[in-house]
Amino acid sequence: MALLAEYSCKAKPARRVVEVYDADAFLSDDDAMEAARRQVVAGNGYHLYILSLQPDIDVEVAIRVWDAPPAPPVEAEGHAPVSIESETGVLVVNQLEYGPAGEMTLPRPGVYEGHTWWEGRKATAEYYDKTLDLLTDDSPAGQLTEAWDNCPVTERYVLDLAYVREPEPVDDDDL
Repeated sequence: MALLAEYSCKAKPARRVVEVYDADAFLSDDDAMEAARRQVVAGNGYHLYILSLQPDIDVEVAIRVWDAPPAPPVEAEGHAPVSIESETGVLVVNQLEYGPAGEMTLPRPGVYEGHTWWEGRKATAEYYDKTLDLLTDDSPAGQLTEAWDNCPVTERYVLDLAYVREPEPVDDDDL
């Protein structure tokens, strides 16, 4: 297996969600979002939704393109199969309330399949809840922001993908 391209960025999971989508596929999908609430990561072919257990601490999103994706690491907290079509060859990592966190140019436009896996999700949520429990009305201003910035765990989601075929042709009647 050869790694062909790699990109990562930090994103704030506003409303506990980070999304990854083709640069031209910016319409949301409520069914895929609901599926992510049940299975951590879900999509509709053009959008992937990643569900965090907390809304304020930045998470890392990594997109790796392989000639054939490797198996998820055994120490991963979980994993799920994914597929995403990118007509433009550009994937956007988006924060629901803050806008794009970054974008990756793929080796070529097309359909990519593989899996996503995650780590640090539960530990970050535990840190989040514990920090909120320790705050009082007398806590200094900025203490919460400092706590989020100094989280001892990185919540990380990795998309390991491989190119499988050309994108579906665009039907001019749909435009």
